[in-house]
Parts: sequence; structure tokens; C-alpha cells
Amino acid sequence: MNELERFLTTDPQDSLCEQTMEILHVFVEETDPAALHPGVVAHLESCPPCAEDCEGLRAAVRDD
Repeated sequence: MNELERFLTTDPQDSLCEQTMEILHVFVEETDPAALHPGVVAHLESCPPCAEDCEGLRAAVRDD
């Protein structure tokens, strides 16, 4: 499955998306987020919209 197909098949009502968004601000500021939140990492790897939001938030945090 290519990136566009993954994006188009992502369910916007996915509860993992909601859970990810609830802690994303903390996740991007941690020094080892993968160790502390492996479920979030797995979700970001499978959900292009959430991964894009994460990258945008990381960029904003770096610019501060």
C-alpha cells in the first residue's frame, strides 16, 4: 500500500488518533518518546495524518 492509499484509508474516528492527539504535545518534547510511548510510535508509523501533525508540532517546538 502506498502512502496515499494509507492516508485515504485512515479512519478519522479512530480512537487511537484521539488518544495520540491528547498526548502529542508531551510526546514531542520527551528525550526518548519511543521508550515511554511505544503505542504512540506504532500509531504514528501507521497513520499518515497523525504523523504529519506530529512532525508539524516537532517543527514548532524546535522553532521556539
